Amino acid sequence: MTALREVAVVGAGAAGLHAAEALRRAGYDGRLTLIGAEEEPPYDRPPLSKHLLGGEWQPDRLALRDPRALDELRLDLRLGMRAERLDRRERTVHLSDGRRVRCEAVIVATGVRARRLPGAGTPPGGPDAPPPPGAHVLRTLADALALREELRPGVRLLVVGGGLLGAEAAATAVGLGAEVTWLVSTATPLAAVLGGETAGLLTDLHREHGVRIRTGVAAVLLERRGRAAGVRLTDGSELAADAVLTAIGSEPATEWLAGSGVPLDGGVVCDAYCAAGPGVWAAGDAASWPDPRTGRRRRLEQRTNATEQAMHAARNLLAGPDGVRQAYEPVPYLWTDQYGLRVQVFGSPRGAERFEVVDGSLAEHRFAAVCVRDGVVTGAVGIASARALRGLRARVAARGRWPDEPA
Repeated sequence: MTALREVAVVGAGAAGLHAAEALRRAGYDGRLTLIGAEEEPPYDRPPLSKHLLGGEWQPDRLALRDPRALDELRLDLRLGMRAERLDRRERTVHLSDGRRVRCEAVIVATGVRARRLPGAGTPPGGPDAPPPPGAHVLRTLADALALREELRPGVRLLVVGGGLLGAEAAATAVGLGAEVTWLVSTATPLAAVLGGETAGLLTDLHREHGVRIRTGVAAVLLERRGRAAGVRLTDGSELAADAVLTAIGSEPATEWLAGSGVPLDGGVVCDAYCAAGPGVWAAGDAASWPDPRTGRRRRLEQRTNATEQAMHAARNLLAGPDGVRQAYEPVPYLWTDQYGLRVQVFGSPRGAERFEVVDGSLAEHRFAAVCVRDGVVTGAVGIASARALRGLRARVAARGRWPDEPA
C-alpha cells in the first residue's frame, strides 16, 4: 500500500462517504478530509423524491451513517464548504471559506447539479443559488423540503422532464392530492431508461392515477410578480401552475477543477481504474470512464454506481502506481418505486431490438424480461420477479448471446 499521509475526498454524498470508508477499511490511517457543500452529514438521495417528498420520512431518516459511525472514521469533516479550486502543484484544495486543505491525493466525488428550465435565468449568486419562488429542482434535501411545503390537495403542479426523477415526483405528488401535469419532450416518458415496454406500463399507471401527460413538448418557465406561474410551450400556448418542478437532467459539478489540469469532458475524464491523473481520482455521478464492454466513455448517475465506483477508486488509489489495480467493470443497476411497484433494471434496455418476457407478464405487473441488441443481452428489467431477474443479471454481465447459441 502506498505511504500517503494526507487524502481529501471532495463531495460528501454517497460516493464520498463510501470512498472514505473504503480507505479506512483498506488500512489507510493518515489524515482524511471529507469536504461537502451542504450543511448536512452524508445522506441518501433516492428517497428525496419518494418517502421524504411524500412526508412518510423525516430528514433524519435519510442519514447514511449515525454520528458514532462517522466519528469512527476519524474524518476532518468540512461541511457547508464548497471546493473552489484544486492546485495540483501545491497539492491543496481551496475552500469557499478561504482555507486550504493539503492533500497528496484527492478523490473527486462532487456529483452533479440539476439543470434549470430555460426562461428562469440564473439567479444572483450563481448556479448554486435557489430558483425563484414556485420554481423547483429536486437534488438536495433542501430542494425536497421546499417542494414538500407546496404539495397539498388541489395544488397545480407542473413536472417538466420525462426521466425517473420527474416520474417519481409526479407519482408522489398526485398521491398527496395535487393536480399534476407531466410535460415530456419525447413520445414516451421513461423509455430511455426503462425501454419502451416497461415505460408504457408505467405511463399507463400514471394516467390511471390522474396524472395528465403531455408528450413531445418543450417549455420555458413563466414568471409573474417574481414567482413562477407556469410554463410557455413551444407552440406558444401557456399552462398555469402553482408550482413547477424541473427534472430535465443534470450536469457534473466540476467547474471548481477548471485550470487544474484535470481533464474534463462531460465529467472528470478517468482511465479504466478511475484515475484522472497523478494523485487525482474520481467516482460517482461526475466520473467519466471507458466502458470495457463497449470501448465508449460513460458516466452513470446511479446510486449503486456511486457506492461501487467509490470503493473501487479508493482501493486503486491505495495500490499506488506500482501496485495491482483493477479496472472498473460494473453491471449498471437502477431501481424506481412508483405506485407501489419497484422496477429494477440491470444494464441498458435502451435501443433494444428485442424484449422478451421470461417470467410472469406485464399485464399482471410481475415479470422479468431480457433486452437484446444485435443478438447480445444488453439489459434486463423486472417487477416482483427477483429470482429470474438475478439470472438475467449474469447474462447482462457476460454480454451473452440470446437466444443461447447451440452447444
